[in-house]
Amino acid sequence: MTCAATHELAIDIGGMPILVRTDSAEFAAMLEDRYGSFIHAPSSDRIFSLDIDLIPPPSMPADEEVSVRLESGRWIMTRGDFRAEFDPRSGHGRVRQSPNPYSIDGVLRILHSLLLARQGGFLVHAASAVRNGRAFLFAGVSGAGKTTLSRLAPPDVEVLTDEISYVRPTQSGYEAFGTPFAGELARIGANLRAPLAALYLLVQGPENRIEPVDSGEATRAILRNILFFAHDEELVGLVFQSVFDFVARVPVQRLVFTPDACVWEMIV
Repeated sequence: MTCAATHELAIDIGGMPILVRTDSAEFAAMLEDRYGSFIHAPSSDRIFSLDIDLIPPPSMPADEEVSVRLESGRWIMTRGDFRAEFDPRSGHGRVRQSPNPYSIDGVLRILHSLLLARQGGFLVHAASAVRNGRAFLFAGVSGAGKTTLSRLAPPDVEVLTDEISYVRPTQSGYEAFGTPFAGELARIGANLRAPLAALYLLVQGPENRIEPVDSGEATRAILRNILFFAHDEELVGLVFQSVFDFVARVPVQRLVFTPDACVWEMIV
C-alpha cells in the first residue's frame, strides 16, 4: 500500500512561521493561493506545526460560536467549521476542518492571539499601512471606515491590512506587521513590518481633522477592538496590561475624515 504524500508549507505571519501539513495537494495549492507572500518553504525556524485533517462540511453545524479553552495543558478550539487541539509544550497541533481557507484563517487568528498575549502584543480590528518607513493603525468597528481609508491610500502607501492588524512590542516601541486577514478590500496585506508611529480612532465626519484623545478613552477604544477568544483569566489580564502599555508609549488620536483621498495628506 502506498502512503499519501504529505505536503508541507510555512505560513509566516508576524515573523512567526507556523508549519502546516496536509495530505491534500489541492488544499496545499489553495493555501498557497490564499496566503501568497506569507507562504515560505518549510524550515527549522518554525515555532509551531499543525496537521490538517480534512472533513466534509456537513459534519459540523455552521452556526456554532468560537470556543477556546485550556484542558490538561492543551488548547481546544472549536467553531462550526473546525475543531483544533494544540499543545504549547510540544509546539504541535491538529486541526479537523472543512476544505476551505476560512477555517484555517480562524485557527491561525486564535493561535496568534494566544502567542501575542504572552509577548505584549495583540491582534486588533484596525487597518494599517506603511508610509515613509513608519506604520499607522486605523482602528474601528465594522463600518468605521477601515476599508474606505485603505482604498483611498495613495501610491506611496503600502497597505498592511484593511481589517486585522498585528502589533508587537520592541525595545524601542512597537512594530506593525502585514497580515493576510482581509476585510471588504478582499486583498491580503503587504508582508512588511515597520515601526509604529501612531494609532488613529476612526470617525467619519464632514471634514478631515485630528483630535486629541485622553488615555482612558484610548484604552477603552482599543480594548473594544481587540481580537481575543480565550476565556483564560491570566491571558486576559496580560492583554489588558498590553493595551495599557501600548497607550503609554504610542500616540493615540481621533481621525475624523470624509471619504476623500485628501485625508492622507494628514498621515505623514
